[in-house]
Amino acid sequence: MKRYASLAAGLLLLVVGSTARAEDAKPFITNKDVDLTMILPPPPANDSAETKAELGEVLTMQVTRTPEMEARAIADAEENVWRFADVMGPNFNKDKLPKFSAFFDRVVETEGAVVDPAKDVWKRPRPHQLSDLVKPVVKLSSSGSWPSGHATVGTMMGIILSDMVPERRAEIMARAAEFGHNRIVGGIHYPSDVEMGKISGSVIAAVLLNRDDFKAEYDVARAELRSDLGM
Repeated sequence: MKRYASLAAGLLLLVVGSTARAEDAKPFITNKDVDLTMILPPPPANDSAETKAELGEVLTMQVTRTPEMEARAIADAEENVWRFADVMGPNFNKDKLPKFSAFFDRVVETEGAVVDPAKDVWKRPRPHQLSDLVKPVVKLSSSGSWPSGHATVGTMMGIILSDMVPERRAEIMARAAEFGHNRIVGGIHYPSDVEMGKISGSVIAAVLLNRDDFKAEYDVARAELRSDLGM
């Protein structure tokens, strides 16, 4: 019986491990730890000169963006660290980095846990919700626009990833900036949403990097990544 019990336990662990998904990841912190409504200013009013000017910027982007830019924005709608593969090299692969992957799943979940409550407080309408002239090329969203969650998580991932691989900091942070900017290219965010996302991501990353529970998982993920990259 003991032999079968051990076998059953092993199979259970195998099934649980193989079916684990990113949505099962737990955030490191929530808005109880970082309250963005106490850090960021409120968004400009819908009828303000600033919002009207930004709407003009979104519309200008709409008529100047190229098919290649649109394709890049559509691809960057996916919120995960693997969007940095183009600057990390061919060995930057989810299948090769299970611990690193699980770690960054938690980083992504942390963004939502901190940013979404703030979005719900401010409820800034997206550009396409204020003007029928705006035609986003990415998936539509009705959540609050301020701050941009994509810009937030892109900045978080960029800071943490470049801390793991400082040899590529310039390329990683440039990619993080592009990740946020592509929300403007995609027509789903105002420029100021993205700027507030960069601030939010920087604040959250700074808090995470000073937490013992975060650093314990960070060290494991960093070691796996650098080994895989031959560093």
